[in-house]
Amino acid sequence: LTKERFTKLVERVVNEHKSSYMDAIIHACENIDLDLEDVRKYIAPAIKDKLEAEAMHLNYLPRGNTLPVD
Repeated sequence: LTKERFTKLVERVVNEHKSSYMDAIIHACENIDLDLEDVRKYIAPAIKDKLEAEAMHLNYLPRGNTLPVD
């Protein structure tokens, strides 16, 4: 398993199931029998950024400096 392969798997789950990145990562880990504790080394920076943005949107993380857009 490589970062590239895991990234493709997560992106495919997001696109096919219209799910969040958090759910897609959990789903991918279940499909390939990977412990969630071990997923850290397989998450590419692009997925990490999308996951962080999703967490900020859901108020799981404090929002960064963003411009107010109405």
